[in-house]
Amino acid sequence: MSNSITLFVADDHPMLLKGLLDELKTYNYKVVGTAVNGASALEQIMALDPSIAILDMEMPMLTGLEVIQKVKERQMETKFIILTSYKEKGFIHKAKLLNIMGYIIKDEPFKELHHCIQSVSKGVPYFSAVFNEVIDNEITPELQKIKLLSPSERTILRLVAQGNSSKEIGELLSISSRTVEKHRSNIIAKLDLSPETDALVIWTKEYKEFLSNL
Repeated sequence: MSNSITLFVADDHPMLLKGLLDELKTYNYKVVGTAVNGASALEQIMALDPSIAILDMEMPMLTGLEVIQKVKERQMETKFIILTSYKEKGFIHKAKLLNIMGYIIKDEPFKELHHCIQSVSKGVPYFSAVFNEVIDNEITPELQKIKLLSPSERTILRLVAQGNSSKEIGELLSISSRTVEKHRSNIIAKLDLSPETDALVIWTKEYKEFLSNL
């Protein structure tokens, strides 16, 4: 099975890239190209059309997710695996929105990546346990709370995230500051936050990646 899969690998750390290539060769994978930055990765993936591209999350010029977005816009068949050190919910949420097929943490045994490649090659997504834990325990519960917000509350939440005060939000929406404060109180209750002054602002900073799709 490994011989029929063509792989492309991109990582901006040359030593890590070499180690990864050595491991892939021991499993008889065919690596058709490599890159150490996102721009080169994009150009080569477009030209080589590999079965699977394994990308680091953060790379110069274009991130792994930006590369995936641009390739998907061309409606190519290449499937994507993110190989990264990032376990933060913001990165995982972005990856989830792009419907990537695999997400593996770098400090896991290489065998995890091998299992991921085999699964993805069959069209079955494969994610690190950390990915699923963050989705289930951190991301999904917050998204469910956001669904409870009314359209007006979502608008105000976006404006809070942009750093606007209640007075500024009132002026932008042509409503009174008192009405804005009432909306903020409702939002805080629905998101199950403490009633502290900065609780909502802190939440928007932590979950800012969630707000782009409100």
